[in-house]
Amino acid sequence: MGRLEGKVALISGTGGGQGRAAALRFAREGAKVFGCDLNAAAQQETIALLRDEGLDMAGAGSVDLGDPQGAQAWIEDALATYGRIDILYNNASAARFGPIGEMSVDDWRYTLRNELDIVFYPTRFAWHHLAVQGGVIVNISSVAAWGASAATGIGAHSAAKAGVIALTRQLAVEGVKHRIRAVSISPGVVVTPGTKPFLDNPATRSMLLAGIPMERAGEAEEIVATALFVASDEASYITGTDIVVDGGMLAL
Repeated sequence: MGRLEGKVALISGTGGGQGRAAALRFAREGAKVFGCDLNAAAQQETIALLRDEGLDMAGAGSVDLGDPQGAQAWIEDALATYGRIDILYNNASAARFGPIGEMSVDDWRYTLRNELDIVFYPTRFAWHHLAVQGGVIVNISSVAAWGASAATGIGAHSAAKAGVIALTRQLAVEGVKHRIRAVSISPGVVVTPGTKPFLDNPATRSMLLAGIPMERAGEAEEIVATALFVASDEASYITGTDIVVDGGMLAL
């Protein structure tokens, strides 16, 4: 029996990267997965991969979770398909980077919309359904929430991801009486379609890995393994905290 047998897990951003890895791992552990992605074709590829294994996954088409109506529709579609929600895995995000003194208001708002709003809206509309039988919220933050950088222009990204951690703590406190746990995970540098161009470039790769004691980037599956533990009953006494998965970056 898998660690998530009988659970319904909603995972955002399942078209690739960590979201696809999460959909595959959670389904293999017995969960019924309901995904979404802005890229509907990529989402369908993930569904096809799982169905080829005889595993259960469904999902919406192109969904913009930074829009409250889109988020609400995703939650309602999941309930219509599987009838309950046990796990909400807020993985999807998108950011724009640049120095604060040069960043446009549009880029600032885009980042907060697609890294903080995109966590709040699905959580808001799933909350009372999670409370029916109790459940788990897993929010993906970043090591960027824990420090600043003079070189990379991560101000908006850092602010949004720090907000995810703060929101997670509040969700945990408010969730106790509903038997809802909430935990955030802060990955470091991880191999994904978004980071691949930087890791493939020798100069940027060297810069990124220089600050990692383990001297390598993480794999999507390593972040997902942490999320799997958090979402499982094995983590029943863990709530309101942030788990850093960064190869030792923050130890320096």
